[in-house]
Amino acid sequence: MLRLVVPLFLLLVAATSSLASAIRKRPPQTLSRGWGDDLTWVQTYEEGLYKARKSNKPLMIIHHLEDCKYCNALKEIFAQNEEIQAMADKDFIMLNLMHETSDKNLAPDGQYVPRILFVDPSLTVRADIVGKYSNRLYAYEPQDIQLLIQNMKKSKRLLPSEL
Repeated sequence: MLRLVVPLFLLLVAATSSLASAIRKRPPQTLSRGWGDDLTWVQTYEEGLYKARKSNKPLMIIHHLEDCKYCNALKEIFAQNEEIQAMADKDFIMLNLMHETSDKNLAPDGQYVPRILFVDPSLTVRADIVGKYSNRLYAYEPQDIQLLIQNMKKSKRLLPSEL
Protein backbone atom coordinates (compact mmCIF):
# COMPACT_ATOMS: atom_id res chain seq x y z
CA MET A 1 0.00 0.00 0.00
CA LEU A 2 2.85 2.37 0.88
CA ARG A 3 4.45 1.70 -2.53
CA LEU A 4 1.28 2.97 -4.19
CA VAL A 5 0.76 6.01 -1.94
CA VAL A 6 4.29 7.49 -2.24
CA PRO A 7 4.34 7.74 -6.07
CA LEU A 8 0.78 9.05 -6.05
CA PHE A 9 1.75 11.68 -3.47
CA LEU A 10 4.81 12.73 -5.52
CA LEU A 11 2.67 13.01 -8.64
CA LEU A 12 0.17 15.17 -6.77
CA VAL A 13 2.95 17.48 -5.49
CA ALA A 14 4.44 17.84 -8.98
CA ALA A 15 1.06 18.59 -10.56
CA THR A 16 0.21 21.14 -7.85
CA SER A 17 3.49 23.02 -8.20
CA SER A 18 3.24 23.24 -11.99
CA LEU A 19 -0.37 24.39 -11.70
CA ALA A 20 0.63 27.07 -9.19
CA SER A 21 3.31 28.45 -11.51
CA ALA A 22 0.85 28.48 -14.41
CA ILE A 23 -1.66 30.42 -12.32
CA ARG A 24 0.93 33.05 -11.35
CA LYS A 25 1.65 33.91 -14.99
CA ARG A 26 -1.00 35.79 -16.89
CA PRO A 27 -1.85 34.00 -20.11
CA PRO A 28 -1.32 36.00 -23.30
CA GLN A 29 -4.46 37.77 -24.37
CA THR A 30 -5.69 37.52 -27.91
CA LEU A 31 -7.12 41.01 -27.51
CA SER A 32 -3.57 42.38 -27.54
CA ARG A 33 -3.19 41.67 -31.26
CA GLY A 34 0.56 41.94 -30.68
CA TRP A 35 0.57 45.30 -28.87
CA GLY A 36 1.48 43.75 -25.51
CA ASP A 37 0.55 40.19 -24.70
CA ASP A 38 1.08 40.69 -20.97
CA LEU A 39 -1.30 43.65 -20.80
CA THR A 40 -4.98 43.42 -19.94
CA TRP A 41 -7.09 44.68 -22.83
CA VAL A 42 -10.77 45.56 -22.89
CA GLN A 43 -12.94 44.27 -25.73
CA THR A 44 -15.05 47.31 -26.55
CA TYR A 45 -15.01 51.08 -26.35
CA GLU A 46 -17.98 51.01 -24.00
CA GLU A 47 -16.21 48.58 -21.65
CA GLY A 48 -13.13 50.81 -21.75
CA LEU A 49 -15.15 53.89 -20.80
CA TYR A 50 -16.81 52.03 -17.94
CA LYS A 51 -13.49 50.74 -16.57
CA ALA A 52 -11.79 54.14 -16.97
CA ARG A 53 -14.50 55.83 -14.93
CA LYS A 54 -14.60 53.07 -12.32
CA SER A 55 -10.81 52.79 -11.88
CA ASN A 56 -10.04 56.51 -12.32
CA LYS A 57 -7.46 55.63 -14.98
CA PRO A 58 -7.23 57.06 -18.48
CA LEU A 59 -8.31 54.94 -21.44
CA MET A 60 -5.68 54.58 -24.18
CA ILE A 61 -7.19 53.75 -27.56
CA ILE A 62 -5.03 52.47 -30.39
CA HIS A 63 -6.71 52.47 -33.81
CA HIS A 64 -4.89 50.23 -36.28
CA LEU A 65 -5.30 47.76 -39.13
CA GLU A 66 -3.77 44.31 -39.32
CA ASP A 67 -2.24 44.73 -42.78
CA CYS A 68 -0.99 48.31 -42.32
CA LYS A 69 2.82 48.47 -42.49
CA TYR A 70 2.87 51.71 -40.46
CA CYS A 71 0.70 50.14 -37.75
CA ASN A 72 2.87 47.04 -37.63
CA ALA A 73 6.07 49.09 -37.35
CA LEU A 74 4.61 51.08 -34.43
CA LYS A 75 3.20 47.92 -32.84
CA GLU A 76 6.63 46.27 -32.81
CA ILE A 77 8.29 49.23 -31.06
CA PHE A 78 5.32 49.65 -28.68
CA ALA A 79 5.34 45.98 -27.64
CA GLN A 80 9.12 45.93 -27.10
CA ASN A 81 9.36 49.14 -25.09
CA GLU A 82 9.51 48.22 -21.41
CA GLU A 83 8.56 51.69 -20.16
CA ILE A 84 5.44 51.81 -22.33
CA GLN A 85 4.44 48.28 -21.36
CA ALA A 86 4.90 48.98 -17.64
CA MET A 87 2.91 52.23 -17.79
CA ALA A 88 0.19 50.66 -19.90
CA ASP A 89 -0.12 47.77 -17.44
CA LYS A 90 -0.18 49.89 -14.29
CA ASP A 91 -1.76 53.20 -15.24
CA PHE A 92 -4.12 52.69 -18.19
CA ILE A 93 -7.20 50.92 -19.41
CA MET A 94 -6.08 49.58 -22.79
CA LEU A 95 -8.11 49.15 -25.98
CA ASN A 96 -6.99 48.47 -29.50
CA LEU A 97 -9.50 48.80 -32.30
CA MET A 98 -9.35 47.57 -35.85
CA HIS A 99 -12.63 49.31 -36.72
CA GLU A 100 -14.12 52.73 -36.17
CA THR A 101 -16.54 53.43 -33.35
CA SER A 102 -19.72 55.46 -33.55
CA ASP A 103 -18.13 58.12 -31.30
CA LYS A 104 -17.06 60.89 -33.68
CA ASN A 105 -14.82 62.32 -30.92
CA LEU A 106 -12.40 59.47 -31.65
CA ALA A 107 -11.77 60.70 -35.19
CA PRO A 108 -11.55 64.48 -34.73
CA ASP A 109 -9.22 64.95 -37.68
CA GLY A 110 -9.95 61.89 -39.81
CA GLN A 111 -10.02 58.11 -39.80
CA TYR A 112 -6.37 57.26 -40.45
CA VAL A 113 -4.23 54.60 -38.79
CA PRO A 114 -2.29 54.22 -36.63
CA ARG A 115 -4.01 56.69 -34.35
CA ILE A 116 -3.70 56.86 -30.55
CA LEU A 117 -6.09 58.83 -28.38
CA PHE A 118 -6.51 59.20 -24.65
CA VAL A 119 -9.81 59.48 -22.77
CA ASP A 120 -9.62 60.69 -19.18
CA PRO A 121 -11.69 59.20 -16.34
CA SER A 122 -14.33 61.91 -16.73
CA LEU A 123 -14.83 60.41 -20.22
CA THR A 124 -13.37 63.44 -22.01
CA VAL A 125 -11.29 62.78 -25.12
CA ARG A 126 -7.97 64.52 -24.51
CA ALA A 127 -7.74 66.69 -27.64
CA ASP A 128 -4.77 68.47 -26.04
CA ILE A 129 -2.57 65.35 -26.24
CA VAL A 130 -1.37 64.98 -29.82
CA GLY A 131 1.55 63.74 -31.86
CA LYS A 132 3.80 65.95 -33.97
CA TYR A 133 2.10 65.81 -37.38
CA SER A 134 -0.19 68.71 -38.29
CA ASN A 135 -2.14 66.70 -40.88
CA ARG A 136 -2.59 63.65 -38.55
CA LEU A 137 -2.72 64.97 -35.01
CA TYR A 138 -3.02 61.60 -33.24
CA ALA A 139 -0.53 59.67 -35.39
CA TYR A 140 2.71 58.25 -34.07
CA GLU A 141 5.53 56.61 -35.96
CA PRO A 142 8.23 54.35 -34.51
CA GLN A 143 10.67 57.26 -34.20
CA ASP A 144 8.04 59.15 -32.12
CA ILE A 145 8.11 56.65 -29.25
CA GLN A 146 9.55 59.16 -26.73
CA LEU A 147 6.77 61.61 -27.58
CA LEU A 148 4.24 58.84 -27.03
CA ILE A 149 5.80 58.12 -23.61
CA GLN A 150 5.59 61.83 -22.72
CA ASN A 151 1.97 61.93 -23.85
CA MET A 152 1.15 58.83 -21.79
CA LYS A 153 2.60 60.58 -18.74
CA LYS A 154 0.68 63.77 -19.58
CA SER A 155 -2.59 61.85 -19.94
CA LYS A 156 -2.23 60.48 -16.39
CA ARG A 157 -2.54 64.02 -15.02
CA LEU A 158 -6.13 65.01 -14.47
CA LEU A 159 -7.66 67.95 -16.26
CA PRO A 160 -8.34 71.01 -14.06
CA SER A 161 -12.08 70.32 -14.41
CA GLU A 162 -11.56 66.93 -12.75
CA LEU A 163 -9.74 68.24 -9.68
